[in-house]
Amino acid sequence: MSKTLHHHIVIIGGGAAGITTTSLLLQKNSALDIAIIEPSEAHYYQPGWTLTGGGVFQIEDTVRNQQDVIPQPATWIKDRVVKLDPDRNRVITQAGIEIEYEYLVICPGIQIDWHLIPGLQEAIGKDGVTSNYSPHYAPYTWELIRNFSGGNALFTLPNTPIKCGGAPQKVMYMADDIFRSKLGLSQRTNVIFFTALNNMFSVPEYSAILDKIIQNREIHVKFRHNLKAIQPETKAAIFDIYDDNGKIIDEVRYNYDIIHVTPPQSAPDFIKQSPLAVPNNPYGWVDVDKYTLQHNRYANVFSLGDASSLPTSKTAAAIRKQAPIVAENLLALMGSKPLEHKYDGYTCCPLITGYDKTIMAEFDGYNATPMSSFPLNPMKERWIMWKMKTNVLPWVYWHRMIKGERFEGDYIKFLRWKK
Repeated sequence: MSKTLHHHIVIIGGGAAGITTTSLLLQKNSALDIAIIEPSEAHYYQPGWTLTGGGVFQIEDTVRNQQDVIPQPATWIKDRVVKLDPDRNRVITQAGIEIEYEYLVICPGIQIDWHLIPGLQEAIGKDGVTSNYSPHYAPYTWELIRNFSGGNALFTLPNTPIKCGGAPQKVMYMADDIFRSKLGLSQRTNVIFFTALNNMFSVPEYSAILDKIIQNREIHVKFRHNLKAIQPETKAAIFDIYDDNGKIIDEVRYNYDIIHVTPPQSAPDFIKQSPLAVPNNPYGWVDVDKYTLQHNRYANVFSLGDASSLPTSKTAAAIRKQAPIVAENLLALMGSKPLEHKYDGYTCCPLITGYDKTIMAEFDGYNATPMSSFPLNPMKERWIMWKMKTNVLPWVYWHRMIKGERFEGDYIKFLRWKK
């Protein structure tokens, strides 16, 4: 017999979005009955995985115990959601528990679809095949980079939306720095970036900067190339080639000595298979209004973060702006008030372009236009933004963001201190 629980607010996901939203809600009303459904005992600062792959962090630097970050007095249900039943206001977990709710917030993060690339699951984590999109493999990335002796170093970006769209390039630039630091290694190394896109970045102004960086470093770029298979027995990667209309027109094979794979990604299957997904969308994102973050068909459901349908980059910085919108609008709905708070599409992708250089690429993801929170021109590689990425942002995440505390002033203090 299944067990039935009831909570006023149920939040699916104990990552950055779920924890931050819960903290903000409880700050407004500490008496709220909130349950967080999250199966993992580890809570990761995922932006740190790129720095782990580049040898700057250890993987241990990016993780805390989930119990230590769950806001009090929220209830942690250590289980995995397998079914959404919004018509009956309930979710069903892997353990067979039925959890009823008045309000639901969906933010389980993104699903990594390793299985969609034949050969990848068998190859990953050995013989030169790695990915920073898992804490299990990010340390292996650094092992490959620091021990590389020359040959083909391939880096891929798939034809699906992904979390942190700049991450596939960041590790490439750090690897290239290491290769150049070793006498003669860059002369016997081919660094090649394979992207299913038509450009280096979604915002033209930032893309133009990256074009120049690629040209100066003599990195080869293969646009409209999507990784379709790994053949580990011959150390070969197979790519589909697209025309400008997205039609596959050819296939090509490249041998690799190392390959950093960014796998295809989508919403978790339990969302795809539910009435809450965007109709007829292969990725299964939660169908929400891009301004209020309220579901377009179920008024008592909200979503934010990587699994939502919000048409902006999927980053922790985006969640930082989305979580207050969800908290305020959910509380307004509970109080029968209009949903007046709007999300403007803000996101940020600190583009690491070397071991002491970062472009703090802030932008409006809805209109693909640059924005800036700093009194500096965002269109430049800066040492101070490298320090922001490696020192300030992790601290802000653990000590401010997921605790629901404001921290914009911390940035300005840091800039003044560095001056």
